[in-house]
Amino acid sequence: MPYSTANGPKIYYEVSGEGFPFVMVHANPFDHNLWMYQIAHFSTYFKIVAIDIRGYGRSDKPETPFSLKDMADDVLGVCRDQSVKEAILGGVSVGSGMAILLGLDHPEIFKAIILVGGSSGPGGSIEERIHGYTKVGIEKYHIQHLRDLVAPDFADSKLGKYLLNTFVERDPWLSSESIGQIFRARGGLDMTHRLSTMKVPTLVVNGEYDNSLKGGKLTASLIPGAVHKVLPKTGHACNIEDPASFDEFVIDFLRANNLMPKPAS
Repeated sequence: MPYSTANGPKIYYEVSGEGFPFVMVHANPFDHNLWMYQIAHFSTYFKIVAIDIRGYGRSDKPETPFSLKDMADDVLGVCRDQSVKEAILGGVSVGSGMAILLGLDHPEIFKAIILVGGSSGPGGSIEERIHGYTKVGIEKYHIQHLRDLVAPDFADSKLGKYLLNTFVERDPWLSSESIGQIFRARGGLDMTHRLSTMKVPTLVVNGEYDNSLKGGKLTASLIPGAVHKVLPKTGHACNIEDPASFDEFVIDFLRANNLMPKPAS
């Protein structure tokens, strides 16, 4: 199991496939398996580096304050360990916040960013989420939060229940205080005023029922040349709800930026 300690905390990641690197960063309250469909699909074209952000999966669970930049530096640490000099970067929710920051600060590394269910500013329910995890407790609140992030029909479907429950099964690994710090880190940085300086090609994807749809539209409108797509009948975690349609958005975007390899003949 590969870990990076380049930035301090032990950060778990998995590598799949070969080719140009494609780094994937997940959302609260999932882990790298939020990208399971994309890892399976895009590893046939790219070297996929799927990261468990601090606080989730097999990565460390720090409970003292940290910043979104600290979390972004964890990604840079993984890239250094994997000798990644250039990459495509995808991020969901808090992962998209990290992707925006990395795209702004390191355009020499990240040649395209894909922002899923996120925006440049903090979310509107941070204190509610912190209270849920730290006061209500992971055992009760985690599944509620997961259900909130997908379309109701998906949450109640057999597939949706199965997939969401796979993340709940990892509750013993989690720390409510560490999750609270992730929300504080995201809430502590608004990058909206910097979006006009983004030099990296950007795709913003929101689900039709995504609570960050408004923020996603604003983010895309302020990034020069950004493409905004809405995935029907999905929520915040749209890449796991309708992976085939989501992947088509990504493929079209990468082709438009000459980053999608041609199929082997």
